[in-house]
Amino acid sequence: MCGRLRKAAGPGIGPQRCPPIENGTGASNIVIIIGCGYIGRLLGARLAAGGASVTGVVRSADSAALLPPLGVKALALDLLHDPLDAIDTAGADIYHLAPPPAAGREDPLTARLIDHFAARGQPRRLVYVGTTGIYGDCGGEWVDETRTPRPAADRALRRWDAEERLRAWRAAGGAELVILRVAGIYACDRLPLERIRSGQPVVSVDEAPWSNRIHAEDLVEICMAAMARAPDGAVYNVCDGHPSTMTDYFLRVAEAAGLAPPPQIPLAQAPGKVSAGMLSYLRESRRLSNRKLLEELGVRLRYPTLAAGLADCFAEG
Repeated sequence: MCGRLRKAAGPGIGPQRCPPIENGTGASNIVIIIGCGYIGRLLGARLAAGGASVTGVVRSADSAALLPPLGVKALALDLLHDPLDAIDTAGADIYHLAPPPAAGREDPLTARLIDHFAARGQPRRLVYVGTTGIYGDCGGEWVDETRTPRPAADRALRRWDAEERLRAWRAAGGAELVILRVAGIYACDRLPLERIRSGQPVVSVDEAPWSNRIHAEDLVEICMAAMARAPDGAVYNVCDGHPSTMTDYFLRVAEAAGLAPPPQIPLAQAPGKVSAGMLSYLRESRRLSNRKLLEELGVRLRYPTLAAGLADCFAEG
C-alpha cells in the first residue's frame, strides 16, 4: 500500500508519499485493544502478524473466542462494572475502540479507564477511535480539524466527553494521545444489503445530507500509522475525502449488488418511516477533509473512493 504517489482527496491537496508502517506500534511492542470488535479483530490480526504481543479486551465469552485464532490474547471484561486489574497498561500501546454506553451525554467507560491507568500504570501512547459526529450539523460545508466541535446528538456528546477527558488526562501527564475522528465505516461484509432488500426508504436525492465514509481496511492502516508516527496530541479526520449524500451511498450499494434501489421519500416524511438512529444522522450534513491525515501521516488509502471499495466487494470471482 506504500511507496507510490497519489493525489490526495479534497480541495487543493497535492500528492503524498507514504512512509512504511512496521508493526503499528511505537516504542512498545505490547499492544492492548480496548473494545476488540470488528475493527479491533482486523487490527489485532495485523499487529500480531507483525510480531506484536496483542491483547484484546472484549465483553463476552463469544467475542473472546474469536481472538486466539488471530494470534490475539483475549480478556473478557465488562469495562463498566468489572474490576480492571487484569489489564496491565503500564508502558503499553493502547487502541481505545470501546464505544461509550448507549445512553447519557458522558462516557463513564473512558473515565474508568483513565482511573485504571493511574492505578495500574500509564500506557506509552493511546490512540482513541472516536467519531466525526462531534462536529454536529455543518450545513454541508467542508470541515477540517480546526472546526469548532458542536455536538448535538447524545451519541456525539458522549464521544466529545471522551475526547475532553482524554485531553485532560494527557495534559496532566498521563501519556501520549492521538485522536481519530472516524466517519462511517464500510466493508464488504458491512454493507446495508438487508436494509436495501427489505425496501426501507431513503430520503430523496435532492434533500439527502452529505455523509462521509472510510473502508475498514483503510481505518486499520490509519490506526497503525497514528500509533507509529503521529505527533503527540494530534487529531485527525478519518475519511476517504470523497463525501457523497447518504442516499447516493444506498443507491450505489444497491446497484453494485444488483438489488432494486430503495424507495425515496421526502425528508418531511422520514420521522416514523426510518429509525430514530437514522433520523439523527439525517439531521446532520458535512463534507470532511482528510488533507491533514494524508499530509501528516502519509497514508495511502487502498480504497480512496466508494467506487473502488464497492468494485472490490463485487469483483467477479
